[in-house]
Amino acid sequence: MPNILGIVLSLASIAEQIVKKRKAIGLSQTSLAKKAHISRSTLDALENGRIGELGYTKISNLLAALGLELKIQEAVARRPTLEELLNEERDD
Repeated sequence: MPNILGIVLSLASIAEQIVKKRKAIGLSQTSLAKKAHISRSTLDALENGRIGELGYTKISNLLAALGLELKIQEAVARRPTLEELLNEERDD
């Protein structure tokens, strides 16, 4: 899985972030699904852990509809420090 802020995320972790952001900006599943060009049932399955995998295009569309993106970076053998995370956030 791609790394976000140096943390390897599973599909379940990505889904958790999608739900969190969707709710924070007040979008319904139906509205987000329309914006991301996916079915509401696919989004519901993702958000509720009933989907084993989802293609890159669908994930990318969902994230873009929420103003989010995936980042790819070199894997590290250790967890980043708080300072490294804050520096990375400032670079964005």
